[in-house]
Amino acid sequence: MTERERTTMVPFPSDAIIPERDLGTRPVLDARHLGVEFGGLKAVDDFNMIIGRTEIAGLIGPNGAGKTTIFNLITKVYQPTTGTILIDGKDTAGMNTIQVNKAGIARTFQNIRLFKDISVIDNVKIAMDQSIHYNMMESILRLPRYWKEEAEVDQRAHELLKVVGLDDLAQSKARNLPYGQQRKLEIARALATKPKLLLLDEPAAGMNPTETHELMTTIRDIRSRFNISVLLIEHDMGFVMGICDRLYVLDYGVIIAEGLPEEIRTNQRVITAYLGGE
Repeated sequence: MTERERTTMVPFPSDAIIPERDLGTRPVLDARHLGVEFGGLKAVDDFNMIIGRTEIAGLIGPNGAGKTTIFNLITKVYQPTTGTILIDGKDTAGMNTIQVNKAGIARTFQNIRLFKDISVIDNVKIAMDQSIHYNMMESILRLPRYWKEEAEVDQRAHELLKVVGLDDLAQSKARNLPYGQQRKLEIARALATKPKLLLLDEPAAGMNPTETHELMTTIRDIRSRFNISVLLIEHDMGFVMGICDRLYVLDYGVIIAEGLPEEIRTNQRVITAYLGGE
């Protein structure tokens, strides 16, 4: 596993810290006192998170801790019972999942969700629907704007597939890709929506060490190439410690620790609860 790139974290005008390189820019995500209840039971309580514009952050914790629930709150699959979520300074109250995506949030899922009977490149193009402005008549008559926009979509789809190392497989059916490459295709499809924040739900799950190493390199490249932030959920501690600028540790819907990977690694409460004494 490659050594994590060292990022200097500095105080932000709140109780949070952000990467030094993000000073002077608005945080891409600012979740304040977030909570949600199901049937009177609190699944998430007083959750606070600020993510800098080019930060790679990790959310860790055992199964059932509420990590995917946090993703569902950020993307408005669930509406929070309490609290506020700001995306690039904009309050998302009342937004639905489509509106949140347009505001700049894209995600992948723990269980891969691809259109497996169509090609790899068409999976990416489908996610670029917002970039298409020609109307039905222009499409039927194959007018100039149709050809221009189709060429632009095709070019961008190939560029995204190159980023994740799948351009040579553009015409293959998605179902024929190995598991690790299907994960990468999901990332390319999420990037097609031009997000400001990319949410990755267990991106390294099921990958072998070589694939995991390649994924770390890909995520770093994505952060630098597109100047975006990444928030990931992951159980592979080597992966998390090797790539994240900062970690949040969740237990029963409550943050019990937050800090740099080296701080979390030596936090006794985290060691006991999650890292098994590593």
